[in-house]
Amino acid sequence: MLIGFRDWAQFLEAMMAVRNVLVTGCSSGIGLALAVRLARDELKRFRVFATMRNLEKSEALKEQVGPALDKMLEIKELDVTSEDSIRRCVNSIPQRRVDVLVNNAGFGLIGPVESQSMASIQNLFDTNFFGLVRLIQEIFPDMKRRKRGHIVVMSSVLGLQGLLFNDIYSASKFAVEGFCESLALQALKFGIRISLIEPGPVLSEFERKLYEEAASMDLSGVDKETLDIFHNFYLAYSKEVFTALGQTPEEVAEHVLKVITSENPPLRYQTNSFYTPITTLKHADPSGNLPLNTFHQMIFQHDRLFKASLSLLKMLQWRKRRDMD
Repeated sequence: MLIGFRDWAQFLEAMMAVRNVLVTGCSSGIGLALAVRLARDELKRFRVFATMRNLEKSEALKEQVGPALDKMLEIKELDVTSEDSIRRCVNSIPQRRVDVLVNNAGFGLIGPVESQSMASIQNLFDTNFFGLVRLIQEIFPDMKRRKRGHIVVMSSVLGLQGLLFNDIYSASKFAVEGFCESLALQALKFGIRISLIEPGPVLSEFERKLYEEAASMDLSGVDKETLDIFHNFYLAYSKEVFTALGQTPEEVAEHVLKVITSENPPLRYQTNSFYTPITTLKHADPSGNLPLNTFHQMIFQHDRLFKASLSLLKMLQWRKRRDMD
């Protein structure tokens, strides 16, 4: 019995409409929230292949996805730093058909640049940038043959605007932005869309790990003035920024769903409207001096204004969430 369908033709059409979505980095944070949201979609539009490097960390996903597990969602092992791992995962998907690729796997790195080892910098780029390139090299040719597909890349507002003590992380996201913007020209010719999702702060495991690592960082080679800025300004106010502007992974997942289901998905999509003026400021002055001087004055000369701005943003964010509830 074809419950809810008039005939086999309608049933087959509905089955064909279900899109295979491969999501990386699903053990926590945005990846987990998105995998659950897509798998529990009321219209059952997605078959989710939720991937992670370590399958031992899949319990939270299994618990949250509930009865949709194995029906609308499969958990697979995938390490974006390994070409063999990526190939095995894609080969395990029927007909290797990935309609939507969501590249979410990544990690952060904060602190004075002179305190970062080259090994840690290379590891970050190996995941945040080269991991994306490896996925594209494996999946993009299949999409081109089918003349359809959507590549959704978790970027950041820090891929548009650099931030104090986020030099390396921001550089990796700038690389992601340039790569995708260039590739989008070719992709469009083959009927493939590329979308860069640009969140601001996200309240997740990602953030917690970042500050834990900062607390144990070797700063013995850093000068006193830089240490003072890092500890007494950056670390002191970063948590307030997250409180004032931070989104939950679930909020970001809703925005990603909107992009995936859009008939005309954008190249760039910012999930947090509070950051729009910051990116607009950058494009207002091609020399780059306007945003640079503005942030320098706000941080180092008008810190009271910075504190007052955070308080105002906290109130606005609270009101926004209250209205949404």
